[in-house]
Order: sequence, then C-alpha cells, then structure tokens
Amino acid sequence: MQKRLIPVAAALMALSIAGPSRAQTSDGPDLDQVVATVNGAKITLGHVAAAKATLPEQYQTLPTDVLFPGIIDQLIQQTVLQQSFEGEAPARVTLALENESRSLFAAEVVESILAEAVTEELIEKAYQDSYSAGDQGVEYSAAHILVETEEAALEVIEEVNGGADFGAVARQKSTGPSGPRGGDLGWFGLGQMVPAFEQAVVAMEPGQVSEPVETQFGWHVIKLNETRVKEAPALEDVREELTRQVRDAAVTAKIESLVEAADIDREGGAAMDASILNDIDLSRSE
Repeated sequence: MQKRLIPVAAALMALSIAGPSRAQTSDGPDLDQVVATVNGAKITLGHVAAAKATLPEQYQTLPTDVLFPGIIDQLIQQTVLQQSFEGEAPARVTLALENESRSLFAAEVVESILAEAVTEELIEKAYQDSYSAGDQGVEYSAAHILVETEEAALEVIEEVNGGADFGAVARQKSTGPSGPRGGDLGWFGLGQMVPAFEQAVVAMEPGQVSEPVETQFGWHVIKLNETRVKEAPALEDVREELTRQVRDAAVTAKIESLVEAADIDREGGAAMDASILNDIDLSRSE
C-alpha cells in the first residue's frame, strides 16, 4: 500500500504548489468586488486573481496596468463564448470539471497538512533516524591503472611490485581519465563504483595492489590507499532533504488513513479490461 501511495502524495504536493493561491485574509482586498458584468454574469476581483495565478511565469511579471485589464478582457471573451454555447455540456467538459474540482480540493487538504507538517522536533527525529542511529559505512581512497588487456594488467602489477611508483606508472600507461593524476580516484563509498571494482576494493587492505580486475571499461590494477568511517553530515547540510521527507511522510500518512477509513469498492474497475481506455474518444462524446 505504501509504495502505491507515495507517488500519489508527491503528485498532490506538486499540485498544491502549482495551483491557485489562497484567497486574501479578511483585511485584504474584497475578492467579491465586481470588475465587470457580461449579460448580468459577474466577473469579480477574485476571478481575476485566480486567472493571474495560473498564468505562465513570464506573464506574471507584466506591469499591473497591462496585466489587470488584459485578464479582464480575457475573462469577458471567455464568458461571452460560454454564454453562446447551446445544448448540453459535452461529456469531456463535465468530466474535466469534476476532475479539476477533485484535484483542487485535494490540493487544499494537502496544503493544510503541509502547513503543520514540519516541526523542529520532527526534523531532528528524521536526522537521528537517517544519520545517527547506526553505522554510516566505510569510505575508500584508491587509485587504479586502466589498460585494455589482462596481459597488460599483469605487466603493470609486475612493474609496481618491482618497485615502480604506482602514480608514475598510471600517468604513463593508464587509459582512464584519472591517468594524468596518477590514477587517483579520491574518496568514494559503496555503490559509487561498478560491482566488480567495488568487490575488489572491499576485499583489499590499505597499501595492497590488486590482481587484474575486469569491468566493462577494461582491466584495472587497483591500489587501496586508506579507508575511513563515513561521517554523518551536519543537520543544516541535509535540512532541505529532511524537510521533504517529513512533508512526504505527513501527506502519505494522511492519505493512507483516509483510504483506510473510506468505503472503497474497486470491483467495477477490476472487472474491466484495461484496454478499454484505447476505445474512448472524449472529443466525440456528447
């Protein structure tokens, strides 16, 4: 259940961020103030503000003496077109309005959850759970020499074991991008290198030079320089990440609780062949 709901929560969060702004508080402008009427139909300041909130960013920055009358003109034009429509609303319009209403109300609920979701206590708990409750693992500092064949790798090993400086041999013979800096790969943790390379490094002791290791890039001769215990990042460095985790968890928990409490019957959809969607053309629905 959780794996299914998490992406839904993320989508709803994105919707709440992208959707229309909340109405002004009681001490702000009167959103019910009428700015135009069209055959008796009222267009209010709230309608103008809601339309502005949905405009692309490049239009949001237009001067208000251009934007304000422009939006009113657009709403007037839409209204006369709406009023000129004859007959019953097409299915595609009715269905789209129902989905839009569902979406907007869902976004309002998500927004209210997010407004109360993040507290310093929850951020600190998320930090402890993610970084301080256990071993952060080991990081490795290594260098390598990349060549095209196993025979070439064996020759490199013989040369290094004979006393040649590993970095100097890497600068001379390695075909990898790290060759010019002596094969140095810096510090890395598990999962950052291809599996065969990683397995060889994990099995080595500091100062050891490996046997030839084959990957999709060629043949490697690896020297493990040293290891260290990976330190947890400072709280402030991961605060943004943790905030997202707390917000996601709050929305997901709310959705799960609402779904759990709801009387949901999926039998209608479960009995259908999903390919039925390919047979529907709403542009022709009446």
